[in-house]
Amino acid sequence: MAKKLLLISNSTMAGEEYLGWPRTHISDFLSKYGVKKVTFIPYAGVNLSLESLNHSYDVYEKRVASVFKTLNIELESVHHAENPVEMINNAEAIAVGGGNTFHLVAKLHETGLMKAIKEKAEKGTPYMGWSAGSNVACPTLKTTNDMPIIEPQSFNTLNLIPFQINPHYLDANPEGHGGETRQQRIEEFLSINRNTKVLGLREATMLLIENNSMKLLGSRKLRLFQFGKEPKEFEPGSDLTFLL
Repeated sequence: MAKKLLLISNSTMAGEEYLGWPRTHISDFLSKYGVKKVTFIPYAGVNLSLESLNHSYDVYEKRVASVFKTLNIELESVHHAENPVEMINNAEAIAVGGGNTFHLVAKLHETGLMKAIKEKAEKGTPYMGWSAGSNVACPTLKTTNDMPIIEPQSFNTLNLIPFQINPHYLDANPEGHGGETRQQRIEEFLSINRNTKVLGLREATMLLIENNSMKLLGSRKLRLFQFGKEPKEFEPGSDLTFLL
């Protein structure tokens, strides 16, 4: 069955509400498939100002639920479940929030959710993710921007798409910054993983994958990186099915 994926670069734009800019796209995506309840994965949410990770997940769940409520969508979070795999197996749709990709991947492997989510999404259950949630749709987490705060059992992720995403892709090299640019980091990855394509997903962009096709949505261009080739830009609205 064809996969239904909405892979969003970022949740928030400066001066906007949380999940403000992609909200219409999220609503369209869920309503198209008659979704009334979304199962949420909060494990990327690591907030050191809170007393525990469970509290951090509670806060994250509440924030996302308040947005989905405006869309008349109920939200349930796997961190409350005695059997999170069973919750995923019964999910109408799955949403994976952003945050720290390493912690998210560690928890997905630890709980058995990596396999469960992959199987559900491959059978056609709508899947959406933003930032780290888009990263884990890739074959591996290796093109994340995040600090490795924990060591997962494996860097392998859901492998729902045959390429890598670099969310929050930045063109700029800030004045006075002596480190590598984002492009240089991606080129390092490609020098070792030469047969892999990387999509630089800028802020305010997302990928919609359905009916075995893929389209770039949002207001900015996407940058495609391949080993030994100059990066290539694609305009919003571009058909990117060839990458599947």
